[in-house]
Amino acid sequence: MPTFALSKIEIIYKLRYIRMITVSNLAIQFGKRVLYNDVNMKFTNGNIYGVIGANGAGKSTFLKAISGELEPTKGSVTLGPGERLSVLSQDHFKFDEYTVMDTVMMGHTVLWDIMKQREELYAKTDFTDEDGLKVSELEEKFAELDGWNAESDAAMLLSGLGIKEDKHYMKMGDLSGKEKVRVMLAQALYGNPDNLLLDEPTNDLDMDTVTWLEEYLSNFEHTVLVVSHDRHFLDSVCTHTVDIDFGKVNMFAGNYSFWYESSQLALRQQQNQKAKAEEKKKELEEFIRRFSANVAKSKQTTSRKKMLEKLNVEEIKPSSRKYPGIIFTPDREPGNQILEVSGLRAETEDGVVLFNDVNFNVEKGDKIVFLSRDPRAMTALFEIINGNRKPQAGKFDWGVTITTAYLPLDNTDFFECDLNLVDWLSQFGEGNEVYMKGFLGRMLFSGEEVLKKVGLEDRMNNFPSQLSGGEQQRVSIARALAKNPKLLLCDEPTGALDYNTGKNILRLLQDTCRNDGVTVIVITHNSAIAPMADRVITVKNSKVDKVEINKDPVDVSTIEW
Repeated sequence: MPTFALSKIEIIYKLRYIRMITVSNLAIQFGKRVLYNDVNMKFTNGNIYGVIGANGAGKSTFLKAISGELEPTKGSVTLGPGERLSVLSQDHFKFDEYTVMDTVMMGHTVLWDIMKQREELYAKTDFTDEDGLKVSELEEKFAELDGWNAESDAAMLLSGLGIKEDKHYMKMGDLSGKEKVRVMLAQALYGNPDNLLLDEPTNDLDMDTVTWLEEYLSNFEHTVLVVSHDRHFLDSVCTHTVDIDFGKVNMFAGNYSFWYESSQLALRQQQNQKAKAEEKKKELEEFIRRFSANVAKSKQTTSRKKMLEKLNVEEIKPSSRKYPGIIFTPDREPGNQILEVSGLRAETEDGVVLFNDVNFNVEKGDKIVFLSRDPRAMTALFEIINGNRKPQAGKFDWGVTITTAYLPLDNTDFFECDLNLVDWLSQFGEGNEVYMKGFLGRMLFSGEEVLKKVGLEDRMNNFPSQLSGGEQQRVSIARALAKNPKLLLCDEPTGALDYNTGKNILRLLQDTCRNDGVTVIVITHNSAIAPMADRVITVKNSKVDKVEINKDPVDVSTIEW
């Protein structure tokens, strides 16, 4: 087969139009704490990079440095000429005075600016010849950017993300917090950007919307960097894994599962001093072959299947990550009657029924998982039985000897103070400073880290939070367990946690579920949690449907909605 050499002009043209993000000698440091040093890597077109790392490792900070929101200590980040970068905004109040439709279209800043200039010129009463020439130029650019389909494209994204048509022209300030999250995601995706940065895009999304997003990104042809604690989401969309671990940032071919399993295999090999180098290499090659065969059966595109073919076994490195040690020890045996719920009804502020006539009993040792397509319903139920919200009808009664620990979906109220971690945790459990430091140590806070302030980020006064979202979740778990409760209530307990810390929470729940005297009630979208339960209670069409489980683990996919 003949080969054809490219001309010098063709090579220059191709190089000029290769889309990529180039990170050169990047370093980020806060005071004495160095997050990472000398980071050099390129993120190229057509690939999706999952950014992983322990909570507080600097994943979100890495995205902020790439977007330009944060000035690095040294180094630089460059895009290809004329490339557009889109970022999932974390400020859910910035667009409160704009309509939902305008908020989404503002994601394409170039097109939005052209639209505003057109409107201003057409609204002029003293329209001049010069204005006419300017409008002609703007109309040409507007057409090139497919401006005539701008609203219909935005509407398709909003509908895909679960925002109904009757809300497309409402003010953002009139939406719920979870609806705002979806609109901000539509804004980031809008206009087919050359580079896309997504920080926790699946937060507050139901299972159907996560599936829609997975499908959308799987067909996205440009460059994506995504931070997520949802392992199944990362496995579904990622071609590469960027691991931030112990001050180093490394890139690996393959999705999260490939990185995790291969790094654990490499760690076991490292610990096995007797095995010969050739035996280790063969074992790794066999692992790659098996994993590649599984990937070939998946729905991923052909280009992504080829990623593993280029992988060299020398690229597989052992993981050095540490995980929290979490222990659940109730102070004494509870009574048999834990909770009785009768005729509960909850509505939203605008009268939408979340659930009606909910009745169930909880007895000692029950392990219950709640599932619903509408996460608002489940959160409302937990808020009611914890006394934080009043029901529209019905009642609930706790057993006389019951002490509970509640891990809510939204922990922000607990962090509205200026205490350090030791003093903050001391509010929720008994023990001296040494005991509290030990407790925090099991949650991977040591040395000066236990003196971090727990206060929330104050954007108005440019005051950053000292805790990452995952660190807030870890100390919230510490707060719940410090009470030594008889019953554990968890609303999405693995949310905002890196996958391996999440696995440790799952292990905690598994161990707890084996203890007949401990009662656990969980709301979750994590399919790995449901099989631990002996009862699954689903809320369908505002009513409760109980799924009794005997010896066989429940398969969430078999539940009929």
